[in-house]
Formats: sequence, C-alpha cells, structure tokens
Amino acid sequence: MNADPAMELLFPWTIPLRARIKVLPEDFVVDEIAATEPDGAGEHVWLHIRKTGHNSEAVAEWLARVAGVARANVGYAGRKDRHAVTSQWFSVQLPGREEPDWSRGRMEGVEILGSRRHSRKLKTGHLAGNRFRLRLRGVAGDRAAAEALLEQLRARGLPDYFGEQRFGHGNLERARAWFAGRLRPRGRNQRSLYLSAARAAIFNAVLRRRVQDGTWDRLLPGDLANLDGSGSVFAVATVDATLRERCERLDLHPTGPLWGRGVPGSAGPVLELEQAVAEGLSALAQGLEREGLAPARRPLRLRPSRLDWHWEDGDDLVLEMELGPGEYATGVVGAIAELSEGGG
Repeated sequence: MNADPAMELLFPWTIPLRARIKVLPEDFVVDEIAATEPDGAGEHVWLHIRKTGHNSEAVAEWLARVAGVARANVGYAGRKDRHAVTSQWFSVQLPGREEPDWSRGRMEGVEILGSRRHSRKLKTGHLAGNRFRLRLRGVAGDRAAAEALLEQLRARGLPDYFGEQRFGHGNLERARAWFAGRLRPRGRNQRSLYLSAARAAIFNAVLRRRVQDGTWDRLLPGDLANLDGSGSVFAVATVDATLRERCERLDLHPTGPLWGRGVPGSAGPVLELEQAVAEGLSALAQGLEREGLAPARRPLRLRPSRLDWHWEDGDDLVLEMELGPGEYATGVVGAIAELSEGGG
C-alpha cells in the first residue's frame, strides 16, 4: 500500500492473503472506548459523535464554528480515519453558556449521539482504546494459513508498527521538507502531524531491524521493558529467567524509541542499534531534536484484545478486535493480508 520504505511493514512470517480494504466506509468501523464518562456538570460540553467521510479535525473545526468558539476550545482524544464509520467523543468549552443548536449549519455525515457537561476538556490520548469491525473484500490466498496465523496473533501478538494513519497523506515528506527549511507548518495541528510522522518513521525502522534480528518479541540486555497495558518502563540490565518468562507470557514487552532531544534511555547493543537507525534517518532525528521533543518509548509488540473473525458472502473476511491507544488495526490486518484500498 505504501511506496515509502519508511512506512513498509516487515513481519516474521509469510503473508497468506490478498484483499481489498475500505471499499465502502462501513467496511471500516471504529468505536472509541472512553477513558472517562462526562459527569454532568462543568463548562465543557462533551458530544458523542458518529461520523462518516470526515476526519476528526474537520469535525472539531465544524463544532468550533457552530459554537462560535476558537478551535483551541474544542478537544478530542484521538484522530479517527476519514474513510470509515467512526464514533468518538469531542468536548467544546462553553463557560456560562447554553449549548448552541448543533443542527445549525448541519454537517453531512455527522450525527450527534448525545451530549453532556463535564468539568474538563477532552485531551489527546485520553481514551481507553478503540473497538474495530473491519471487512476485507475479495480475499484470495491460503485461508487455513490465515486462520492459523490469526490464532497465533491472538495468543502471541505481532510487531506494533505505526499504521498508515500516523503518516497521513504526505506528512512524512512534509516533515522532511520542514526540517530542511523548505516548508513551514501552518498551526499547531500541522506541526503535531509532521512531528508524529517523523517519530513513527524512526520507530518503525527500529522495529523492522528487531524483526530482522528475531528480537522484536524478546528482551535484550539494555532494553527498556514495558509493563503490559501501562505506560511504565524500566531498564533491563540482564535478562534472567523471571524476565524471560514474563516476556513470554506477554506481561512485559521490549520497547523502541520515540525520538527526541536527549538519550533514548536504552543501553548496550540496543542503544547501538537505535542510534544506527537514527543516523540512517538523520534528517528526521535531527529535526525532532531541534524541535525539543522529549524522548519516549513505545512497545515493540502488540496483542489484540477480543480478536475474532468469520467469513461472509463467500470471500469476505470480517475481523473484530479491541486495541489500546496508539495501536493500529491496519497493522493487524497487514500482518495477514497484502492490502489494496477501494474497489480496484
């Protein structure tokens, strides 16, 4: 699906299927799992919205126009795909004001499912995860191998690549142009998109190297280990039997770098690998450092929750799963099928 090598995904197995994805918006259904329910009082109105054919930023801008507030007064937890049917929460800050008539200037493809007051703005990343229902059409290939692989992914996980949504349409190239002085982001949102794409490219390149080395799903001396389901990491000086067993049962995961200014936190051969990858993508790494982002970590491994599947209409494969914040369903699907988008 992508020609840019910075976005290519490598898996330690043969991809058994070919299929089409996102032929229709309803082939890609995403429902946000809220981390907080609005409490009924406060200066922020939280709106539960279902949308088709729009990205989250377009809906946020529409809400700001209808409410007569600055775009900065509108929040949402995560960006959702445009070519999909998605539901998520937005917040609009309206201190001392009644809700406007949201039907004014109605946005086609946007439905408000409910609204309630809350004391806080909804901020990026404040979600428990997302629930997905995906339809792959025109599936060809080895179905038995695909089902065996899905069983493996359910039990053992897969490489946790950033998906195509993180790169958008040309955001990585725009990041390169920005860092080279040929382009300037227009506003905070563009800046965030370009920085995120640059970070994702370096992370994916490190993960590809660990997949090639066969170490993406095991701890190495010098790793920073992630405690499953949390943002906690700790340094691994040596890998003893206890750490090895915890990693095998997916209680711990090795991590890769979200590049920024300062040391990545890893050590030894792990640090050497990460620095070598960053040197190969030096324009991106140096640009991120100049922008002053603090380094962070992300797990190299993903285990989908509630992963299930069935076949419909002969050659359609329907997949359902729940993923945590920042985890990509396209990465799971790309692990079992070579994908083309739309009807072609």
